Amino acid sequence: MTQNVSLGSRNIALVGAYGSGKTTLLESILSVTGAITRKGNVDDGNTLGDSSPEARDRQMTVELNAASTQYGGIHFTFLDCPGSVELQQETWNALVGVGAAVVVCEADPNKVLTLSPLLQFLDSWNIPHLIWVNKLDRANGSFAEVLEALKTVSSRPVIPQQYPIRQNRELVGFIDLVTEQAFHYHGGAPADPVPLPADLQAEEQVARAEMLETLADFDDHLLEELLEDIAPPETEIINDLKMELGADLVVPVLFGVAQADYGVRPLLDALVKEAPAPETTQTNRGLAFPAAETVAQVLKTYYTPQGGKLSLVRVWQGELRDGDSLNGDRMGGLYELLGTQQTSLSTAQAGQVVAIARLEAAQTGDTLTTGSPTTPSTVLPKAPTIDPVYALAITPEKRSDEVKLSGAMAKLMEEDPSLTWEQHGDTHEVILWGQGDVHLNLAIDRLNRKYNLPMTTHLPLVPYKETIRQPVDSIHGRYKHQSGGHGQFGDVYLSIKPLPRGEGFSFSDTIVGGVVPKQYIPSVETGVREYLNHGPLGFPVVDLAVTLTNGSYHNVDSSDQAFKQAARIAMQEGLLACGPTLLEPIALVDISVPSSFTANVLKLIPGRRGQILGYEAKADWSGWDVVSGFVPQAEMQTMILELRSLTMGVGFFKWGYDHLDPVPDKIAEKILASTSA
Repeated sequence: MTQNVSLGSRNIALVGAYGSGKTTLLESILSVTGAITRKGNVDDGNTLGDSSPEARDRQMTVELNAASTQYGGIHFTFLDCPGSVELQQETWNALVGVGAAVVVCEADPNKVLTLSPLLQFLDSWNIPHLIWVNKLDRANGSFAEVLEALKTVSSRPVIPQQYPIRQNRELVGFIDLVTEQAFHYHGGAPADPVPLPADLQAEEQVARAEMLETLADFDDHLLEELLEDIAPPETEIINDLKMELGADLVVPVLFGVAQADYGVRPLLDALVKEAPAPETTQTNRGLAFPAAETVAQVLKTYYTPQGGKLSLVRVWQGELRDGDSLNGDRMGGLYELLGTQQTSLSTAQAGQVVAIARLEAAQTGDTLTTGSPTTPSTVLPKAPTIDPVYALAITPEKRSDEVKLSGAMAKLMEEDPSLTWEQHGDTHEVILWGQGDVHLNLAIDRLNRKYNLPMTTHLPLVPYKETIRQPVDSIHGRYKHQSGGHGQFGDVYLSIKPLPRGEGFSFSDTIVGGVVPKQYIPSVETGVREYLNHGPLGFPVVDLAVTLTNGSYHNVDSSDQAFKQAARIAMQEGLLACGPTLLEPIALVDISVPSSFTANVLKLIPGRRGQILGYEAKADWSGWDVVSGFVPQAEMQTMILELRSLTMGVGFFKWGYDHLDPVPDKIAEKILASTSA
């Protein structure tokens, strides 16, 4: 079936913490708008979104789900984003292309803090957003308490747009603070208008005044009306909400119960009236494109079992037509999505989010145009890639599958750019990097299910090094081998001394009189370097200087190979005499946490053999600190898991290799015992 859309378009991201009910809200939206005839349930594993085996197994959103529907004369595309902090790259990639976001949160003041990084991202990109408080029927605090908690984590003014009506502590309806009309909820049907409860009139007036006064901060005419006690008309309030929401100046708050469809229609009504039109979003973002070009951006890449590569794109300008070429790559189909269902489109307009088949060169975040075949004239900003903080070493269960691994990993990273992998030069392990154990185990599941590549995993080995404590002089190494015909003869004397930490390795010679011919000196250095790859403790050796001081040769039997072997013999004896010691990599870590958790981090670092360097307020993050320190890499392998446990999941860090330090003797003994076992 082919479908065209001539209605006005809005694309809305559903975002929020894990367990807040985003997928249930999407299911309710699709049900009340008639896009689906039967509403699914997350617990039953039959929702339209989250249909992959990985999502069903975990009962959570593990990748972006798109679903289009119509309501109030508007064509909506909703993007249900993962709530897990380990999958937030997926959310960031989607948010840069939407017109607005609905932030779903539970009615629990104690959980509001989990929204802090998400709200920070939205505000840093000036993405309009409103908050929908879910599960208000079983709130762990009053609506006022939730509202106050939200104000502490938002850098934009948070304003109520509704006020709850309760009877015997049960949520039965709401008051629209714009119209001052009260409504009672009905399951499966629109709410009925009812008279404003007399016992709530005073509270409603306070909440409405708060909304109007905040809107008046950005509208002088409204401010004059309030100062003169003139009741502003409904249309003016709605226009102010639309203008100020669209410019990301305020954050309206609505509420409901997604499971029962309570509050879903009022949410949709608010989106129809207040969510910015595509041209407003483009203007507010300061985006300008050549008039003749159609411009789109890739928000998500899928590899589907049947159709191959599918690119989810937001159209920013112009019109896409099935069969167009984008960046010189001809599309293989244009589709609207309803979960995994695809409806063919002949065209797509600015503001729509659609799927394009077989754009083989397109990557998530790329700008696509119908202009230049290779280089877009305008490149849209893309979400930053989140640095990896957790790793697993992976090995195919079948050795014959090793040749397939690189191709499968390339596709996985196209779908999820926050995944990386490497073949480690020191440990020779294949290491998969990501955001945590959930994230990486999800990738392992996909390798197995999508690409038939079952894996075994373990924590990566630490790339220890070794060095020496003391110098030695004139270490003799002689290699002599006679087996008929020409023999092998090489004879060297080496001096070895430690270098300051971080200096690496240097080789020199003080040969005089040709006791070691010049053509053999490079072979001596090669032999030394080869031995340093695996020192007496079993690890690469660093921070030492080796000098070739003397030696002898044979006119017939000497060779490059003989002198290389002589050097290795000298190094083997010499390094044992130099007092070898184990070194471990030390990382410089910057840990970002809400100030209320700073004390926890100040205990976390020393608890992992780390050294605190200091802490300060985090720039542009109100109420957050950054704690800096040195932490051994061996202690960082699971640190992100403990940090999230200590900070309600919101703490994060950036890290990088800084230097090598000696391993404490008792720990070194355990490491060497385990490697020799």
